[in-house]
Amino acid sequence: MLEPGHPAPDFELPDAAMDMVKLSDYRGAKTVVLYFYHRDDDPGCTREAIEFSDLADRFERSNTVVLGVSLDDPFCHEAFRDKHGLLVRLLSDSETDVSRRYHTLRELERDGVVKFGTIRSTFIVDRAGTLRHTLYNVTPRGHAADVLKLIQQLDA
Repeated sequence: MLEPGHPAPDFELPDAAMDMVKLSDYRGAKTVVLYFYHRDDDPGCTREAIEFSDLADRFERSNTVVLGVSLDDPFCHEAFRDKHGLLVRLLSDSETDVSRRYHTLRELERDGVVKFGTIRSTFIVDRAGTLRHTLYNVTPRGHAADVLKLIQQLDA
């Protein structure tokens, strides 16, 4: 598990428009909320994405960008984003590398078949690229508002 106070592992992943997003591009400029979720259109994940989107203007006023990461491909993200009018940037970790580095990947075995899943987790990375909060096994309902409060406490 990652701990607050350590550097956030850098990465580069494609978003729903196939544009590459690099965490270090935000260094010195914005706080980053990096949240990992199971899959597009999962009920809890949809709720979480919508709640982050509903608070997008408040995150923006706090000079914060919100990035959602799942194992889904960019085309799936595009459909998910458009279907629900999401304002958060969705990143594809289809190779599982970033999920492994953030310790959010878990193996699930069903009917003798091993599949990968995601531990719903959120990381707050300050403008210096340091992990300020590492939240594992979060509950989607109300989570975005809780994260916003943590961001506002950083700014205080």
